[in-house]
Amino acid sequence: MSILVNKNTKVIVQGITGREGLFHSRQMLAYGTNIVAGVTPGKGGDVIEGDIPVYDSCRNVIKDHNIDCSVIYVPARFAAEAIIEAAECGIELIVCITEGVPVSDMMEVRSYIDSVGSRLIGPNCPGILTPGQTKIGIIPGHIAKPGNVGVVSRSGTLTYEVLYALKQHELGATTCVGIGGDPVNGTNFIDVIELFQDDDQTQQIVMIGEIGGSAEEEAADYILDNVDKPVVAFIAGQTAPPGKRMGHAGAIVEGGSGKASDKIDALKVSGVYIANHPEEIPMMLLNNINGDQN
Repeated sequence: MSILVNKNTKVIVQGITGREGLFHSRQMLAYGTNIVAGVTPGKGGDVIEGDIPVYDSCRNVIKDHNIDCSVIYVPARFAAEAIIEAAECGIELIVCITEGVPVSDMMEVRSYIDSVGSRLIGPNCPGILTPGQTKIGIIPGHIAKPGNVGVVSRSGTLTYEVLYALKQHELGATTCVGIGGDPVNGTNFIDVIELFQDDDQTQQIVMIGEIGGSAEEEAADYILDNVDKPVVAFIAGQTAPPGKRMGHAGAIVEGGSGKASDKIDALKVSGVYIANHPEEIPMMLLNNINGDQN
């Protein structure tokens, strides 16, 4: 099994004719992703890659196709409008790759998304990969293999590193979800961990966090009360100085909060095994989580 997406997921690409949208659409198609159509205002009637129609809007797409998911590559100033348009059309899963979306825009988006029941992954995220079935976003498909480890991450680069390390040790993933590291996003650790907990094929969970915010501490509380599968975590930014942003907009320690040490302590209390380095994760999983909780 997998969570959120599989080989049957019908996808549209918003921003498909732009440089990034077209490049990554080709990569997704090569992996086997079922891209049904694309959306670029003013480009309706075009066809790309031989048989993928381009529409002016999501509203026009859904007149002709049943769509499960939209992936968004539009510039930051148009991203909020694109997300809301997809949600208005009843698309249940929306993946926004775009970085630099203003926090004020995302606050409005989050309020609307919550009101209509669509699920948003991102923004500023690498997307979703179900190895061997589909990739929706920018996670390289060749670095992962199918398996029984569920992966959820705030960091794109570390996502790639961990997936590749798992593959090197003959371990694979059910699904990998990059939730993004912006201060306001659509899906958090708890949302994804709950799905992994309910997925019969997912036997172990890897969680990749980073400094800033309280998402990891909140996930720790949830894991303590609701998760009986082994969880191993890595928290990036352990040496980051207070007040200095490291990578993502949300990765900053301010006012004494958001420190890596606090997150690690909370996770240990909840029975989560902590990796000191990403490359330790595969051996911890292979050794049935004989890692250090101290």
